[in-house]
Amino acid sequence: MKILFALVAALQIGRAQPSADLVLLNGKFWTVNEAQPRAQAVACIGNRIVAVGSSDEIRKWIGRSTQVMDLGGKLALPGFNDAHVHFYSGGENLASVQLRHAKSEAEFRDRIAQFAATLPAGRWVTGGGWDHENWTPARLPERQWIDSVSAGHPVFVSRLDGHMALANSEALKLAGITRETPDPPGGTIVRDAAGEPTGVLKDAAMNSVVRIIPEPSPEQIAEGLRAAMRYAMENGVTSVQDMSASPDVLSVYQTLLSRGELTLRIYGFQPLASWQRLASVGLRAAFGGDRLQIGGLKGFSDGSLGSTTALFFEPYLDAPQTSGLANSQMIPESKMLNNILAADRAGLQIAVHAIGDKANATILGMFEQAAQQDGARDRRFRIEHAQHLRAQDIPRFGKLRVIASMQPYHAIDDGRWAEKRIGPERAKGTYAFRSLLDSGAVLAFGSDWDVAPMQPLMGIYAAATRRTLDDKHPGGWVPEQKISVAEAIRAYTMGSAYASFNERNKGSIEPGKLADMVVLSDDILEIAPAEIEKTRVVATIFDGKIIYQREAK
Repeated sequence: MKILFALVAALQIGRAQPSADLVLLNGKFWTVNEAQPRAQAVACIGNRIVAVGSSDEIRKWIGRSTQVMDLGGKLALPGFNDAHVHFYSGGENLASVQLRHAKSEAEFRDRIAQFAATLPAGRWVTGGGWDHENWTPARLPERQWIDSVSAGHPVFVSRLDGHMALANSEALKLAGITRETPDPPGGTIVRDAAGEPTGVLKDAAMNSVVRIIPEPSPEQIAEGLRAAMRYAMENGVTSVQDMSASPDVLSVYQTLLSRGELTLRIYGFQPLASWQRLASVGLRAAFGGDRLQIGGLKGFSDGSLGSTTALFFEPYLDAPQTSGLANSQMIPESKMLNNILAADRAGLQIAVHAIGDKANATILGMFEQAAQQDGARDRRFRIEHAQHLRAQDIPRFGKLRVIASMQPYHAIDDGRWAEKRIGPERAKGTYAFRSLLDSGAVLAFGSDWDVAPMQPLMGIYAAATRRTLDDKHPGGWVPEQKISVAEAIRAYTMGSAYASFNERNKGSIEPGKLADMVVLSDDILEIAPAEIEKTRVVATIFDGKIIYQREAK
């Protein structure tokens, strides 16, 4: 409406066009719009882009009150859209104990000790994001490591993938977990040689502890979301698809929206098993406005590779007694299928976490069955992670129009140790970006934050180079699955917009679309892909306003 009023006012005073609120000049815009892939400048009125062209053309939109930003030849892209985050837990964990980069058992213990010492007695220590693959030897932690340094505090710190966690003895006692406690369906209580719980709980076994951790207050949730939004804007992220948008978190999102504090766009997912909660009030996919939408459902079919709970057809090489775990939502498989069929009939969007090759094949089969039973429509099924695929399953994504919602940073992280789990042959279908694109599938890129950093530039670097974090694969791990920088950018913009039914509203820089953009320190389309990890976000534009500018150093 603001654009319409401005146009009317301009005609009334005889101007050829209205003045823009924001003009960006002298840039190198890569628009992700095939009709106009390159430009020098952009004009915005309100929260919409109104013109894209040369700097001379766009200067005509400058009026007395126009804010003008000279990009000085820097590259500008559509704002990044992270297609898979856990937004509140990421923000909460920014203020929790940081274990991701602990390089040894001693450092792991010391970080917990130091953090626990800052808390009042009785306060839980949660978060963490530890990775035992950083240690030598790479063995799982045990409660005895931390009991003496965490006295007075229940501790429940998660592995970075969120599929297992370490509880100290106090937390196990509060949860009632003893040597007599049986493994729940879809979970494992890790035990020592004497049968005693070590403190490590995998997948469904974590629920006994999770349910007794005190719920955060609305203000605590708001503080976590504010921290997450600051982190997003620093990394050029203007939209996220929140896979953990619980009712409590959604309520706070609405509060922040009403206060004008929501500085990015949210597409929230609810648990698949709770599909009736949305269907009963007539909600369908992508319900809501420009800043907050719901209508997506997230299910789980298996665990993770790092926790040896991803579900494969063949056993793990380093744990031959197991081929992984089906998630409790898949026990029996008919439970998952029935939820998919019912939610699809209700017009809701379905996304299912699948890591192992058997999990992926099974979910593809269920999606195919749903499409056959319910008929053709624009349903946009998604598989979250689509991490390990058999060659025969890759073409099914394109054929069935299933979106591969993937997180490229995982490839350069897991690639340090994945082959000891599954060997080089199965690794050929790991993070198969190239093969999936060639099959006709849509890639939607994200981070899985806070499992991995919410840094799209590192995701683009990972997809284009596949250089593992340990520098042991300078030519790329499974290099035949690299994609171009341009393709990776598209997956972080238009691909993610398509994955949330928003490709007509964002994902590219073109007139009529939302004015969300990011300016970078380097032209990642021109420099060597290996140099992208040094690139930084210079500015973030959201809703037609400059919300972040990197301080000059």
